[in-house]
Amino acid sequence: MKPTIAVLLGDASGIGPEMAVKLLARAHNRDAANLLLIADPLALQSGERIAGHQLDALRVDSLDALRFEPGRVSLLAQETMQGRPPTLGESNAHSGRAAFEALQLACDAVRRKMVDGIVFAPFNKHSLRLGGLTQEDELRHMQERLDVHGFVCEFNITGKLWTSRVTSHVPLRDVASLITGPAIHDAVHIIHDALRSAGVAAPRIAVSGLNPHAGDGGSIGREEIEVIEPAVRALQGQGIDARGPYSPDTVFIGARRGDFDAVVSMYHDQGQIAMKLLGFEQGVTLHGGLPVPVATSASGSAFDIAGKGVANVEGLQRAFELCVRMARPG
Repeated sequence: MKPTIAVLLGDASGIGPEMAVKLLARAHNRDAANLLLIADPLALQSGERIAGHQLDALRVDSLDALRFEPGRVSLLAQETMQGRPPTLGESNAHSGRAAFEALQLACDAVRRKMVDGIVFAPFNKHSLRLGGLTQEDELRHMQERLDVHGFVCEFNITGKLWTSRVTSHVPLRDVASLITGPAIHDAVHIIHDALRSAGVAAPRIAVSGLNPHAGDGGSIGREEIEVIEPAVRALQGQGIDARGPYSPDTVFIGARRGDFDAVVSMYHDQGQIAMKLLGFEQGVTLHGGLPVPVATSASGSAFDIAGKGVANVEGLQRAFELCVRMARPG
């Protein structure tokens, strides 16, 4: 049986609608899953105009009326744009609200076990906050709305290399206090389990240090000695192939060479900068720890090119393929 995937347009003022339309216009994607597009028709029309494709979507009035036809996308229309087409190229509450409401509906569909995964085109976090988001990011909002009490984490994936991180969207000055043994255990366990779910039988996981040169024997900080190394040894005792701590400025050299399946970084930019340099346009972001796979492209809302029809869809394509693979029943 094919999985059912909810697809969201992302921020209507950015490249999201264009990317989503390009993705859904590919017949092999429509054949790979039952696709539920949750969108305001005005945002969808904007995306269709920019992408140069018409989707011929099957309109459904509610989740209760959800149905699918072979080769067609089902559209659950939301009227959040209030009759105004999106203003392209800027962060605003109008588009933020539409994106936020679509995310809410997708979570409701997950709670009702009506979809097996979510793929969304790029959001803009500032617009989401203007539109109603109160948590630090969409992952924490989904965690709350889906009543998830365990650890959640954002994975970034380029080719075969995955990353997770111990801390995420927090100020850099707060990072050191958040690096704890339990937090490291959570970040390693969650990516280990996700890799196995994606088909990697025995994940090899590198754990980064926090400080330059991984503390240089304690002369540039002691977190590696007092926190990170003991956590890695404990993980090894649990049968997980975790190694480190490695110097943050060299760990991705070995990872690019194929020495590891994943790198666990200590904070956002430590992993993100490296991963985006390795393959920004093909990068995937996967939200781990939720009841279903939730994936998007690594690229952002790109207001500077919104409306130009030049957005690259390959990262979103890879996100879609990963989500379908992880969501496929059985």
